[in-house]
Amino acid sequence: KLEEYYNKFNEDKRLGTRHGHLEYVTSKFYIDQCLKMIKERGISSNKEIGILDIGAATGGYSIPLFEEEYDVTAVEPVRHNLGILKKKCPDIKAYQGNALRMRKFKDETFDLTLLFGPMYHLHSFEDKLKALKEAKRVTKKNGYILIAYIMNEYSVITYAFKERHIREALEKGMLDEEFHTTEIANELYSFVRIEDIDKLKDMAELKRYKIISADGPANYMRQIVNGLDDDEYEAFVRYHLATCERMELLGAGGHTVDILIKE
Repeated sequence: KLEEYYNKFNEDKRLGTRHGHLEYVTSKFYIDQCLKMIKERGISSNKEIGILDIGAATGGYSIPLFEEEYDVTAVEPVRHNLGILKKKCPDIKAYQGNALRMRKFKDETFDLTLLFGPMYHLHSFEDKLKALKEAKRVTKKNGYILIAYIMNEYSVITYAFKERHIREALEKGMLDEEFHTTEIANELYSFVRIEDIDKLKDMAELKRYKIISADGPANYMRQIVNGLDDDEYEAFVRYHLATCERMELLGAGGHTVDILIKE
């Protein structure tokens, strides 16, 4: 199912939209923040910093980081996406692989690990935790792990109410009594709340550096954002970067990124 979906889904086109661009700009801002702190430990060259991008898709993050001369390794389960990534950047180290089994990599290999796709598609809590522990295993001590999640309320508000599937969702058990999406809500995507993210962090025994809303209100107001002129959109980006750590906004946007440290 995942293979069939991504054979048709255009990830590059999504990141090229303004709501996708905002998610990228925000995530990259915090990736760069983590890399800066790693460099402050006495590393003089980008080439000395190892980055693992698990669920790299078509290289939206791994290719720009590779072009900045970091030592980047990309792992992607979908052959179609991997083929596009390698075509765009033939020299990057890129492999087909699964977030649950990173046997190719030794313990404590990478300074920074990105988990920007797997949690979208791993439905059970157990699998999410297994993926997070694998990311932890291959990350060096004092290294950073950034994990992206799709949020429950965005799904409920847009699909159940805005698109008027609420009756079907309730009748078929897609939502529980607290309106948390269940594992049968979507065969491809999994949606979480902040308390789910907190539980995963705690059970993986990782320390939080920051948690951010990667796209804030942008997905709810796509037409409005797309209609802004360049100056207005620049101001919107600045507004979002100034507010994306605010607790009252976390969980309401489409995506949340948890930034963790392996102690």
